[in-house]
Amino acid sequence: GDDNKKFKGVLSPCIPSRVLHLRQIPSDATEADVIRLGVPFGKVTNLLLLKGKSQAFLELDSEEAAANMVSYYTSSTPQLYSQPVYVQYSNYKELKTDNLPNQSGVKAVLHVMNTVHRRPVSCAADVGAIFPSQSSVLRIIVENLYYPVTLEALYQIFSKFGPVLKIVTFTRNAKFQALLQHADPTTAYYSKVSLDGQNIYTACCTLRIDFSKLTDLKIRYNNEKSRDFTRYDLPAGESHSFMDPAILAAYGSQGTTFPQYAGTPGFVSPIGLPQNCLNTPPIPGPMALPAVATAPRTSVLLVSNLNPEAITPHGLFILFGVYGNVLCVKIMYKKNENALVQMADANQAQRAISNLNGQRVYGKFLRITFSKHQAIQLPREGQKDNELTKDYTNSPLHRYRNPGSKNLQNLFPPSATLHLSNIPPSVSVDALQKLFEDCGCTVKAFKFFLKNNMALIELNTVEEAIHGLIVLHNYDLGENHHLRVSFSNSII
Repeated sequence: GDDNKKFKGVLSPCIPSRVLHLRQIPSDATEADVIRLGVPFGKVTNLLLLKGKSQAFLELDSEEAAANMVSYYTSSTPQLYSQPVYVQYSNYKELKTDNLPNQSGVKAVLHVMNTVHRRPVSCAADVGAIFPSQSSVLRIIVENLYYPVTLEALYQIFSKFGPVLKIVTFTRNAKFQALLQHADPTTAYYSKVSLDGQNIYTACCTLRIDFSKLTDLKIRYNNEKSRDFTRYDLPAGESHSFMDPAILAAYGSQGTTFPQYAGTPGFVSPIGLPQNCLNTPPIPGPMALPAVATAPRTSVLLVSNLNPEAITPHGLFILFGVYGNVLCVKIMYKKNENALVQMADANQAQRAISNLNGQRVYGKFLRITFSKHQAIQLPREGQKDNELTKDYTNSPLHRYRNPGSKNLQNLFPPSATLHLSNIPPSVSVDALQKLFEDCGCTVKAFKFFLKNNMALIELNTVEEAIHGLIVLHNYDLGENHHLRVSFSNSII
């Protein structure tokens, strides 16, 4: 209110300007939250936060920096507290806020944020003086891994600070780790000082970042565990041993595991990497995160790019039910390639996005985002929806009915290997294999654990495994035994 009346700026037509207009700022966002959106692109010189109008004006030190910010966020909408924020050029050429109240506090925040996020380097020669032996490769350890963290998530987080060239992920000594190579040591420095110790999600998935001994990563395959963003001609790989020997030598192979990979579900090549990656939208991935994300606020997911000829509400219930309890599914009546899936809570919804976004299901790559809805509205009695909306609130098939369920300890992304359990003694290996073959799957390997009534089955592709899980989870095997199917990270 008062800020709007007293604010004076230098007006110009809405053309490129170093003053940007940000809309839909959450009411609980702070000055630091807004400034953080700008610091990866250049020095932020001024800020006017209009909380009453959910808007802000952000001034950068150059039109080039502002243009980079607008271009980047036009392709990849930023979020504050899980709410999208829209960035555009302002009508003002500069901000004049000296006479406004509380601006001394803003200046203090600007000084801290610019110092932490952008250590000034006056020329290229200074880089060697400041960082004489620093590598552009970072070693990342994710502690308190309550939710899965994917390669795509790391790309989106770290690319806020500059070009990301290569990433390889692995688990060593029961800790999820990654090696990430920036284009230069300075960018790596900015990433480290900005993100070290930060949580990807509220109170969990803490980033511990250090400089690697390696100066260059050699990536052999482009898949969900390793990727070279400068080489889109690399194969997906037929082996789980995709890491370069130099990396193994540097960090040791003992206690290092590489979950099996079969195919490239959801791998879509991004556009070519330009000199300035800030103009490049992040690759399609499970999350569109700011540098530090907050927990989502809705449990309803929008699922698009479905194959309407193959998918059903029950199929979505079974698939998404791997990662949480599905309460309701609604396939859109007129746009049946889209659906809403309501999970039991927002954390389960995030888990489903992290694991299923980009997966290929019945020939189509799923796109999953948070919906603007807080709940799915069931159709009124007599309303025509052709059985496209299903209420699963009281379903006996929920995997996580009990707090602290063991299923949480065995939760993995889709893979070509499935874990089968609750098998009665009378069912043979041949019968189980035939069950999967009859629904169109190709069985590559099978391992039976007779004492535990469990088995592992490896199918030809991840897409086949997803189909097999959808069709055969809860299949009646007789003797009051219903087959339980889940994804496995084991190798047969």
